[in-house]
Amino acid sequence: MAISTQALDADWLGACRAATESLRAILLDAPGTEERAVEVGTRGYGGDRTLVIDAQAEDAVFAQLEGLHDAGARFSAISEERGAVDFGDPAVIVVVDPIDGSLNAKRGLPQHSISIAVADGPTMAEVAFGYVYDFGAREEWVARRGDGAWLNGRRLQTEACERRTPDGRLELLGIEAADPGRMREAADRLELCAYRIRALGTMAVSLCQLAAARFDGMVSLKPCRAVDAAAAQLIVREAGGLIAFPGFEDPLGAPLDAEPHSSIVGARTLEGLAELSRVPPPP
Repeated sequence: MAISTQALDADWLGACRAATESLRAILLDAPGTEERAVEVGTRGYGGDRTLVIDAQAEDAVFAQLEGLHDAGARFSAISEERGAVDFGDPAVIVVVDPIDGSLNAKRGLPQHSISIAVADGPTMAEVAFGYVYDFGAREEWVARRGDGAWLNGRRLQTEACERRTPDGRLELLGIEAADPGRMREAADRLELCAYRIRALGTMAVSLCQLAAARFDGMVSLKPCRAVDAAAAQLIVREAGGLIAFPGFEDPLGAPLDAEPHSSIVGARTLEGLAELSRVPPPP
């Protein structure tokens, strides 16, 4: 299904860039951990305690969405803090994570990002536009379905291959939801397929590293939400990588809603994807 004319006509990239600049200013105004750790006293739709910077970041994104709506675009939005918001057309879904890696942002660690996706249907397969900006590396990742993926304006090569060690393991694996208990449970399976692992603390950025073949694979050890992965999974696929949500018969069948449904795995090859799909615990 082709994305609707209204959604195509909207300046999604311009809105994403404007939201990014607003968020950059918000973060600059609260440079220390003490300021960034202030909570608003409520929990967002996803269940996490909402930080002041989370709320401000979401306000900045929704200001851009409201501007697009005022200009005639019709869509619905899913966000980590607000849940579902109706902007006039449920067939076009905008999936928003204003700060992916909010714990990193709160602690002043550089790896945190803004992630925005636009879809013309209810699942990951139907994401048509993806945008991720990594505030630590100052890297902008953009993808359009069927038209490729770009890093800071330079098109990513789809021919990039995975690297393996002499014993056949993937050289470098990105991992998310890396709490000690889950790591312990998955340790044996990880050892079979990965030589080294990296936990960045932001799923969107980890997936983008796979898109650029900096990682040879990526695994989440617990079910992820659409807000965490919708944009970046398109970037991976448009850069020649492969994505699967093992909790669904259709690998890209995870819904674009606010609930966690399935872990996500990504790889550069079918062989790597099959290996990594065995790492997360069964759904």
